[in-house]
Amino acid sequence: MSTSIFYRLLTAIALPVMLSACAITLPETQIDAQTAPQWQAPLPHQGAVGSLSRWWQEQGDPELLKLIEAAQAAAPSVAQALSRIEAARALQAATSAVLLPNVNAAVSGNRSVSQPGLPLASSVQAGLQASWELDLVGANRAASRAAQAQIEGAQAHWHDARVSVAAEVANLYFSLHTCRAVLELAQRDAASRAETARLSDAMVKAGLLPSSTAALAHAGAAESRSRATLQAAQCDLAVKALVALTALPEPELRQKMTGSRAAPAQPKPLAVTAVPAQTITQRPDVFAAERALVVSSVEVGVAQAQRYPRLNLSGSIGRLRYDSEGATTNLNTWSFGPLVLSLPVFDGGQRAANVTAAQARYFEAVTLYRAVVRQAVREVEEALVNLQATEARRADAAVSERGYRQLLAATQARQAQGLASLLELEDARRLALASESTQLALQLDRQRAWVALYRALGGGFDPRATAASVNQTTVAP
Repeated sequence: MSTSIFYRLLTAIALPVMLSACAITLPETQIDAQTAPQWQAPLPHQGAVGSLSRWWQEQGDPELLKLIEAAQAAAPSVAQALSRIEAARALQAATSAVLLPNVNAAVSGNRSVSQPGLPLASSVQAGLQASWELDLVGANRAASRAAQAQIEGAQAHWHDARVSVAAEVANLYFSLHTCRAVLELAQRDAASRAETARLSDAMVKAGLLPSSTAALAHAGAAESRSRATLQAAQCDLAVKALVALTALPEPELRQKMTGSRAAPAQPKPLAVTAVPAQTITQRPDVFAAERALVVSSVEVGVAQAQRYPRLNLSGSIGRLRYDSEGATTNLNTWSFGPLVLSLPVFDGGQRAANVTAAQARYFEAVTLYRAVVRQAVREVEEALVNLQATEARRADAAVSERGYRQLLAATQARQAQGLASLLELEDARRLALASESTQLALQLDRQRAWVALYRALGGGFDPRATAASVNQTTVAP
């Protein structure tokens, strides 16, 4: 082997090794969340706690569970999130394929006379052509990792969409039950006031009461009927909202609600870790923001890689069959190369501008990540405050309801004996109705506070479990 050939071979071997030292450096993806060391709101401590991942199943309400499943199957947000997962998977497959050689097969045939006087000839040729970009600086490998991060972020958004739909259905479900309870209360009050108006008419005819008293009784009855009518309309609106969410036929949904329990059970308590930084790791939106940060970091590296040399290798192998006047000739061909090294020399600052733009997007992703963390902490704090407030109000509301109910019973007894006026009875009824309505509203607030806490804690998000669930779900055609 001559000296020149030896040096050329040595250079061809050493060149990729030297270029690989120019590996790209990615910006930091582990960002300080800057959370407080502990929660400022009191944590719920109420005996056994429920598991976030199976919290809905642990409520013991099969109708609520069926409605949530139907809504998740019909929700466009869940379907869109699932479609984004499929798109991210396709992108990841395409990005990973860049790391491998690109091979194409070609087959051609020809029958012709190349020059006058020469015999007719036929030729058939088949071959493989390959090309491969050597990932010297790691840009393609980093892009493949970014594509995987996009898949994981899309899966987190899918879980978040399911949690949001479940929370919305639960809030509507609890609201409808409360609405029906308030409607029943309004109907009882309307019936009682109608009876009072009837008795007042009889006493006016007997000369025992003035006509103004009967007019007051009829006014109270009319007001009560109007309140019951309005409440019934609100209940119908809640049903229609559930129909829109679950895509169930309205007659079927009404039948389900009629057959369900009169009042849903109080949601089971949830465990909240004392350290906010540990709690927010369970949030799918925080996880997705972290994955977006990885993607933006890789974009910086890919932009930097465009300023480095690129090395491409190609080659081919083929077979030719040539027939002319009964003679057949077979010929095998192959080539290794060329090995092409491209060096960016001048682009008017375009590559540098691309790096600057990618860095700006990275810093934007850092800011958005910290904003998502702050919002997550805020939502947990607010849910804890609301939960504590409803707990503190519950005892006072119960005392108030019992007291006004006793006042109404006593006033009714006194009014029947002629010792209390109808005006006193109307006031006692109004107070009793308001206290019972407040008790029902407080119960609904407490249910919603637990749902808000469930959602703020991430709804049992686990990246591996979510990925397994997604793999069992297909995109609807």
